[in-house]
Amino acid sequence: METVRAAAEEKGILVVGHFSEGLDGKGAPVGWSSKNPGSDSKIAVEGENGSYFLRMLSVNDYFGLGKKLSFDIRKYPYLSWRWKAGKLPEGGDIRKRETDEQAGQIYVVFPKFPKTLNTRSVGYIWDSQAPAGFSGTSTVYSKMKYFVLQSGPAKLNQWVCEVRDVYEDYKKLFQEEPPALGGVVLYINTQHTKSSAEIFYADIFFSSSPPPTPDVSGDRLASYLAPPAVSVKPPVKTSSIPGKGSLN
Repeated sequence: METVRAAAEEKGILVVGHFSEGLDGKGAPVGWSSKNPGSDSKIAVEGENGSYFLRMLSVNDYFGLGKKLSFDIRKYPYLSWRWKAGKLPEGGDIRKRETDEQAGQIYVVFPKFPKTLNTRSVGYIWDSQAPAGFSGTSTVYSKMKYFVLQSGPAKLNQWVCEVRDVYEDYKKLFQEEPPALGGVVLYINTQHTKSSAEIFYADIFFSSSPPPTPDVSGDRLASYLAPPAVSVKPPVKTSSIPGKGSLN
């Protein structure tokens, strides 16, 4: 992982989630903190076709994973990732508070003093019903705004690549220049509809320029960064350890 990170930084890439280091002793991906998944829910790091990915399963539950980062989003404005929804919350709809839950939720957090009142978040959502392209404000917290990128079950069990200009998205949503970025949060919840949901993430990174055309197969980061003569080895084992912890 250190080799991948060093090579990435030379190319103007900040790695957020490669997941090749598996889970730590608390059941969270190495470098991340977790918030209280229930006994039937799961956080796991698994391997497939030469790449690693994170699996989050929520069963009538809500929890998240957070990773602290600090940099100027103007220098690394592009956020890229792959995700795959295995199951969506039944009846979930981000537009209504009583059904505001989704399988896929990735938030870029911008702390602003005082943090408990002013921290901004830009969210990217895979919703069950709200249409792709819809944007809005969280029904719970007014400083959390989002874009719906994927909607419904049409692409279930398919890897989808996303690239967003977070700097421009922030300005569009908040009508101001952003403060320093503070971290990334992955969240999943199904407690309102009392259902279950499953989401997978891979190759989450920021970059200083738009990345190459996305490839939904294999390890996108390692394949892009490795020298031509070096092949990327597939993972040799799968980790699946439910864990509990807290976002710091």
